[in-house]
Amino acid sequence: MSLMKNERAIIMSMWEKMAPQAEPIGTETLERLFCSYPQTKTYFPHFDLHHGSQQLRAHGSKILSAVGDAVKNIDNLSSALTKLSELHAYILRVDPVNFKLLSHCLLVTLAARFPADFTPEVHEAWDKFMSILSSILTEKYR
Repeated sequence: MSLMKNERAIIMSMWEKMAPQAEPIGTETLERLFCSYPQTKTYFPHFDLHHGSQQLRAHGSKILSAVGDAVKNIDNLSSALTKLSELHAYILRVDPVNFKLLSHCLLVTLAARFPADFTPEVHEAWDKFMSILSSILTEKYR
């Protein structure tokens, strides 16, 4: 699966709107993940998982930074995400299903934060983009 030219343009355009709000979007996405899928908390036993905690904000920012790096490297995603894939597979040993859960939570967050901009076309492009990212992040598990 690959992105078409118009989908890439949609991803980049939406990212421009998201980037200034990366930390709150990332934080809200994580809070949504932990609320909707409490089993994902097991990877963060050392975190303060209360609403708006510094650790949630920092990790949310880190996640959105990685998404931003993926957007910047949209034509070479596999290479751009190799180290992140290795980290999650070999060191953190994150269950690969969690990438899909996080992707879903990010899409819901974007829809809530950008209701006028998050059209069905944008939703479809971002869903496809996040599916590609999830797939690449699980490559090292195979």
